[in-house]
Amino acid sequence: MARAFVFPGQGSQTVGMGRDLAEAFPVARYVFEEVDDALRQNLTRLMFEGPDFELLLTENAQPALMAVSMAVVRVLEKEGGYSLRDNIAFVAGHSLGEYSALAAAGAFSLSDASWLLKTRGWAMQKAVPVGMGGMAALIGLDLDVAREVAQQASEGEICAAANDNAPQQVVVSGHMAAVERAVALATECGAKRSIMLPVSAPFHCALMQPAADAMVKALEKVTINEPAVPLIANITAAPVRDPRDIRRLLVEQITGAVRWRESVLYMKDQGVTDLVEIGAGKVLTGLTKRIAREMSCTALNTPRDIEAFLKAE
Repeated sequence: MARAFVFPGQGSQTVGMGRDLAEAFPVARYVFEEVDDALRQNLTRLMFEGPDFELLLTENAQPALMAVSMAVVRVLEKEGGYSLRDNIAFVAGHSLGEYSALAAAGAFSLSDASWLLKTRGWAMQKAVPVGMGGMAALIGLDLDVAREVAQQASEGEICAAANDNAPQQVVVSGHMAAVERAVALATECGAKRSIMLPVSAPFHCALMQPAADAMVKALEKVTINEPAVPLIANITAAPVRDPRDIRRLLVEQITGAVRWRESVLYMKDQGVTDLVEIGAGKVLTGLTKRIAREMSCTALNTPRDIEAFLKAE
């Protein structure tokens, strides 16, 4: 059985996440303390106690989600002697989850990953004035049709397929008016539902270019090691290990589409039968069931989950 670890993106955050890990495992507490120190911020208290509107801020949600994922990884390593190098074929992460995946595989230090995600979140939030951009999920349209809808809706503005999450689940992103036009067009093209998403910025489209420019400079300041196992990159849906390529792809990812459906199918084609979602929520577990029903997917985000997983090894 070949296995891959996958790491969630923004939207999986909830107030209280990680608290039971910190209460059960000292190594999880150390992760949260290290992230707090790196950011010079009491992010742990915000994760455990809220308020919700502060945790939802992109610059807080991104490092917080990485922290929970890394706490799970460290518990697996410390409590179970679990080695990614020996037990995992690939890592992959949805959007910000790529940073969690790379930190788990040893490409980034925990403190560098924290700082990069804080910088990334802030830069993405500031790239577009609030209200100027938006995102919408088009349910029931294949990727090619969703791309055509986005192109027709643009009318000189930006509108692009941003996330290919699962069969007939594509997210479009861009100028608010263009995304709203895409929602109307999608219904005409046979979409079952089209939903404007409650996001603070239009991620993964050309409007994020200022954030991409900021990440070029940020990534130049940190060391990237070769990961212990290959990363399946969002932007290519293919494996990468060379630090120079990783640096480039992390920049391209800011404005490029998240090719999640293709990433899961690539891992399946390489013989992966078991995906393990590491961190908050179960979003990727749900997507896997829609992409490749024959693959198993387990979410690890509580002490009970981790203990059951290690016991089954």
